[in-house]
Amino acid sequence: MRWSTAVLSVCILLGCVAWAQQAVDLTQQGKQDFVADFPSGGRLDLQIRSGEVTVRGSEESKVKVHFDPKNDKDLEDVKVNFKTAGNSGTLKVTGGPRNDFRIRVEIPKNSNLRLRVKAGDVNVEDLIGDKDVELWAGDLTVEVGNTSDYGKVDASVRAGDLDMGPFNVQKSGLFRSYETSGSGPHRLHVHVTAGDVELRN
Repeated sequence: MRWSTAVLSVCILLGCVAWAQQAVDLTQQGKQDFVADFPSGGRLDLQIRSGEVTVRGSEESKVKVHFDPKNDKDLEDVKVNFKTAGNSGTLKVTGGPRNDFRIRVEIPKNSNLRLRVKAGDVNVEDLIGDKDVELWAGDLTVEVGNTSDYGKVDASVRAGDLDMGPFNVQKSGLFRSYETSGSGPHRLHVHVTAGDVELRN
């Protein structure tokens, strides 16, 4: 009887683990807000269309996306796709107007972030974890917090300004870069092909 109870308990436990790691694939189109559950401490890959993009950490175990269009018609073909497997997730935002489109993304504060945006003004705020951020054209501002939190650090621009205030580094011109390493647990990688990089505390 005890053996049967133990086996049943193990089966229930394994079932819960399998359920927790079950893949999720959500797609939404034409709406101003998107919300989905996502655990703190996970890894998020964000692929966001061009625009004024803000990625901000929050205390909730959720991923939230909010659009600020000029009118409702601008939202008609805006699509959000969010896929998760365990503690890894991929968020893609596509469609919408060419210009004057603001996107705000909130993710758990303790997250490892990979962010790719083609063009626009991009801000990354209030996050703890790895930060891997690349922008093709525009201005990129990243709050890095305490510099001692990082191990490997690298930042670069092909054409533009590199302002790394927390690391006491400022460069401008063509093919500017900076690398350093520390003893912290997190990695910092930022790159802009054409535009400016600014790091803040």
